[in-house]
Amino acid sequence: MRILIYLLLVPFFCSFAQNNSRWTGYFSYNEIIDVTQTDSRVTAASINALFTRNLISGDVSTANTIDGLPSETITAVYKSAQQNKTLIGYQTGLIVVINDADRSITTIVDIVNKQLPPNIKRINHFQETEIGVLISCDFGIAQFNLQTLQFGDTYFIGAANPEISVKQTTTFNGEIYAATVEGIKKAVITNPNLIDAQQWQNVQNGNFDAVVAFEDLLYIGLANGQVLRSSNGTSFQNFAQLSPNLIDLRSANGNLIAVSETTVRIYNDAAALIRELSAAEVNSNNIRFTCATVVNNNVYIGTNTQGLLAGALNASSFPSISPSGPLQNNVFALATLSTGFWAVYGSYDETLNPNPLKFFGVSKYNSETGWLNIPYGELNVPSIVRVTVNPINENEVFMSSYYNGLLRFENDELVDIFNRSNTGTTGLETIFPTDPPTENIRLEQAAFDSQGNLWLTNAIVRSPLKVKRANGSWQSFNMEAILTDWTDTRFMRLAIDRNNTKWMCTRSDGLVGFNETANPQFRRISEGEGNGNLPANRVQTVAIDKRNQLWIGTREGLRVIGADRFLDPDSDLRSNPIIIEEEGLAQELLNDQWITDIVVDGANNKWIGTLDAGVFQVSADGQQTLQRFTTDNSPLPSNEINDIDINSVTGEVFFATTGGLVSYRGNAIDASDDLRDVFVYPNPVRPNYTGTVKVSGLTDSANVKITDITGSLVFEAISTGGTIEWDTTAFGKYRVASGVYMIFISTEDGAETTVKKVMIVR
Repeated sequence: MRILIYLLLVPFFCSFAQNNSRWTGYFSYNEIIDVTQTDSRVTAASINALFTRNLISGDVSTANTIDGLPSETITAVYKSAQQNKTLIGYQTGLIVVINDADRSITTIVDIVNKQLPPNIKRINHFQETEIGVLISCDFGIAQFNLQTLQFGDTYFIGAANPEISVKQTTTFNGEIYAATVEGIKKAVITNPNLIDAQQWQNVQNGNFDAVVAFEDLLYIGLANGQVLRSSNGTSFQNFAQLSPNLIDLRSANGNLIAVSETTVRIYNDAAALIRELSAAEVNSNNIRFTCATVVNNNVYIGTNTQGLLAGALNASSFPSISPSGPLQNNVFALATLSTGFWAVYGSYDETLNPNPLKFFGVSKYNSETGWLNIPYGELNVPSIVRVTVNPINENEVFMSSYYNGLLRFENDELVDIFNRSNTGTTGLETIFPTDPPTENIRLEQAAFDSQGNLWLTNAIVRSPLKVKRANGSWQSFNMEAILTDWTDTRFMRLAIDRNNTKWMCTRSDGLVGFNETANPQFRRISEGEGNGNLPANRVQTVAIDKRNQLWIGTREGLRVIGADRFLDPDSDLRSNPIIIEEEGLAQELLNDQWITDIVVDGANNKWIGTLDAGVFQVSADGQQTLQRFTTDNSPLPSNEINDIDINSVTGEVFFATTGGLVSYRGNAIDASDDLRDVFVYPNPVRPNYTGTVKVSGLTDSANVKITDITGSLVFEAISTGGTIEWDTTAFGKYRVASGVYMIFISTEDGAETTVKKVMIVR
């Protein structure tokens, strides 16, 4: 069943957001890591974001990197009702404290900065006690004062090696109990010398993941699903056996909750089992449980793919209450529409091997109607890696599977799946002819040419360049002569220039160009001074800019070459680096960087994504780095960029990363052919508005002058692309007063002019 979710969210944590007004987040809240609760709220943590549901009003609010949360991986969350603060723990040892009274945020880096190996700083659990919050970490226990936000002592409690992993703590009969890899350890909570490992007594041997005090009994849990209990804290008997494992054990609102990947068991205050839920019972999809809690006789269950499920203890239905969003945070590719975008989640490894296959559906976002998530079960096509929108009909969309062929959607409905069985002898091919005709068809990027033909690459076959003609017929082109070894050739992006030359990125053969009207039809740009001067033969991406230049991204840097040269058989297809001056020294732009994607905006600037260094925006000629976004200076959720695309109507730049999907509201949209559709927004500019005034629908290099009603000039600019922005100041000196301002616009040659007005209200 399709999931169509409308946007009904309210703002959350906005007051501690950085200056991120240009950014928008499109996060998934489907993979729940941990859950915490009070009597009136439930807060669930996903990989790098939170959401809170008000149990009285039903409002759902979110917090993510746009709001100021770090881009790190969350591992634990805890809500202190006493201090009215929320604690978030991370894989790296980072801790975030949210003051729920004023929604301010404080980032605590003490554990991150500890002189310990970085792989043992993970935060596993928070427990609030009379001596402060005990933080269970992979090195031991840290004591933290939630009121002053200061750390106290650190307890290294291992016997042979002091630094041992502590998964959970609890207090029982005046003692602290810790679940560790060496067993269950305890120490008197008032002992002033808890930093001495000798003060911690081992009461039960084994590798324990859980320890919980509940109704005068102590419960401990092993990863294999065995749960034991004790009345005195030293002698334990079997209580329950979960299958196949134990994921979560906690007490909440008079209940003990035990969770495995496939089962949730809820016990009352007499330790009687009052409800057992299986994964198959609460959701027909193949899900795994991750955590659970109970509030006011309602159970809330975290899952790995379906978000937070909720229902009464005796309910038969447990719908997801997670906020709307994409199916996954690791968006592999996207394609923008005039009012939204499509996103897909298939992928392949460094060798372009799609295994293990990714059994995810696809997502569409519409700014007016919200999210449409089409689950895998409706498609039955794994590892979908690219989206291609028909440029003259955005309701027709093609998606490439790296295993099962080409999908065609019309009006959000899957209408065709093209494979070997229905494209003829000149159509799509499997890797091995003996395979079923629907399997092992490895398709990557597809692109439309100016005649409406759809071109795409089909890996590891003799004729890998395919075209679906506008009339529906298929044709293939043999590439054995141009490829080093067709049996090992794998393709990545494909782009078509204004001459209708097709440029194919390969894993080991550089960049291959093809034009049906040229002689020769195929030419190659590859590594080495005499072969094209690429820094590497693995070409990840290629973009065509507004001067018909190829911007070539490889795993070891960037090259540029004029695409027109392909049509001259006597031309040398030598690509060139961009040489910039930095601190007085000549350097190569993005030297040795693994470039994952390049896109061109309306001003011919380039947005360049990398494997681990974030995003660069460079000028049209590459000589200036206009902006750089990383997880350290922006809401970017990961420095590993999978894909970039730009909405040419709004200038919004979308970044698909391994940690989530975000967008940046740029100001360079595609230029118009004339001035008939110039518009100004917002208009009027109201007192509480803090952004800029945009003048859009411009021709390239249009002259824009803004004057007050008396004719005094307050702003002048030449457009690059189809838009300019005015900060409502008089040449940056002071904010202009309330009134009507005239906007005089003329094309570069002065042949067309138009006049607009904007009202400023202070």
